[in-house]
Amino acid sequence: MKKKQIVVDSSVAVKWFNTKDEDNLDQADKLLKELEEEKIEIFMPEISKYEITNALLYKKLSLSLIKTSLLTIYSTQIKFVPLDSVLAAQTVEIAYKNKITFYDACFLSLAKKIKGELVTDNIKHQRKNIEDIKVIDLKDYL
Repeated sequence: MKKKQIVVDSSVAVKWFNTKDEDNLDQADKLLKELEEEKIEIFMPEISKYEITNALLYKKLSLSLIKTSLLTIYSTQIKFVPLDSVLAAQTVEIAYKNKITFYDACFLSLAKKIKGELVTDNIKHQRKNIEDIKVIDLKDYL
C-alpha cells in the first residue's frame, strides 16, 4: 500500500525542536511518529532548512540546541526536495496568482508536485483552495 505523502511547512517542523509558547504539539509529534512508523512520507522544500533554523534563532534558543536541531533535521527520514527550474516556475506562478510569498508557495507547489497534502500551523499564509491542493490546519490533523 502506498504511504500517504505529506508536505509539512516550517511552522510545523519548528514544533519538533521548540515547545515553548507553541500550540498543537501533539499533532506535530503525531506526524513525526507516523513518519518513524513508516505510515506516511514527509516532504519539505530544501528552503525549509533555512526557515526552521531562522525560526529557532529568532526564538533565542541556545546555540547548542540549535546545532542539535540542525543535526536532527539532516538525520530524519524527511525528504528534502531541491528547487529545480520546473518547481521554481510552478512556485512563482502559484505565488503570483494567489498574492502570497514565494516561500509560502514553495510548500504548496511541492504538495502539488507529489500529489500530497500540505499540513500547516499557519493557515492564514497557506490558504485553502489554491490550485486544488489539500491544505490541512495542524490542529485538525488526526
